Amino acid sequence: MIQARIWSCRKLMGNHCTRIPCCRKVCSCICCCSGRNKTQAWSQKGSCFIKGKVHPVSRMEKWEEKITEANRQGKILVVNFKASWCLPCKKLAPIYQELASTYTSMIFVTIDVEELAEFSHEWNVDATPTVVFLKDGRQMDKLVGGDAAELQKKTAAVADLLLRQS
Repeated sequence: MIQARIWSCRKLMGNHCTRIPCCRKVCSCICCCSGRNKTQAWSQKGSCFIKGKVHPVSRMEKWEEKITEANRQGKILVVNFKASWCLPCKKLAPIYQELASTYTSMIFVTIDVEELAEFSHEWNVDATPTVVFLKDGRQMDKLVGGDAAELQKKTAAVADLLLRQS
């Protein structure tokens, strides 16, 4: 499978594809070089995010900016508390990315629990991944664990609720 992705990168980008490390590092990731999704960008942490859809939060200022943006626009803020070493977090990342592309009426952010440990503790994050859905700064729903089907179900339910309130 990795060889197929590397071949795909080389086919698209020539033999000097600079993004091959992405294919080797994140096996579950859609290759950054694929012709299907040229908007993907390689982040510093080694995860692929669709540019402008999933926002990494590593400082409290960025958190304040995103929660204010969500409140001002009447959007749901979906917060994925993760850890760089957490395998379920890594497996959930492509699904989270896909949800961010699908549900544009929501703002999706990720928070590394080690970078913002005290903040994560304030939100009662005891396990990773933990996904919290916020409306007007208040928790609407919460998912603890890497159950992709449950995340998709909860996200759809929250989106449906938002549509009914509009």
